[in-house]
Amino acid sequence: MPKVNYGKMLDDRLAELEASGEKPTLLLHACCAPCSSHTLEFLHSHFRITLYFCNPNIAPEEEFDFRLSELKRLVREMGLDIEVIEEEYDPKPFFELAKGLEELPERGERCQRCIELRLRMAAAKAKELGCELFTTTLTISPHKDCQFINECGARIADESGVDYLFSDFKKHEGYKRSIELSRQYGLYRQNYCGCVYSKANSQKDRSENG
Repeated sequence: MPKVNYGKMLDDRLAELEASGEKPTLLLHACCAPCSSHTLEFLHSHFRITLYFCNPNIAPEEEFDFRLSELKRLVREMGLDIEVIEEEYDPKPFFELAKGLEELPERGERCQRCIELRLRMAAAKAKELGCELFTTTLTISPHKDCQFINECGARIADESGVDYLFSDFKKHEGYKRSIELSRQYGLYRQNYCGCVYSKANSQKDRSENG
């Protein structure tokens, strides 16, 4: 199956919007402040954005709260007129979907189920709020499967009736820019994706690599 250039798809969509002068509403699922930094910088002039912090995978609760506070601080310090809405901390849905998959590495089935859960919740929230599109900051991460994320988003868009914005925010040196912005704003850059299993794998890797 040929690889899809999701970065070009996004570029083409933004060019169309610029030519038309339209600025549609976008529900942007945010996993953390660092991943949101370049994404917001890249998108905010093209969309009316609502940031959606919905991450039942993050543990412990203190980590969840701190990542949310860093996201809100980033938006404030970037001077963006963007509302941040969040789901209350509730890890139960994540642990349900992770049953039997606890030992799998990142990008495996557990990770895919987790991404699908968050995209489904984002689509539902976008529909509830009347947003025209939804997408996620997750495609900026080199540790995530960009093709899976976009294919999943497209499938959920068909089911929900809310348009999905295809993306690969790593393009145009997006990941590098997110690191630069993280330094500029002094953002907390976590060393694991969010769940207890990714944290354990991160600690194991650091231990093995000295």
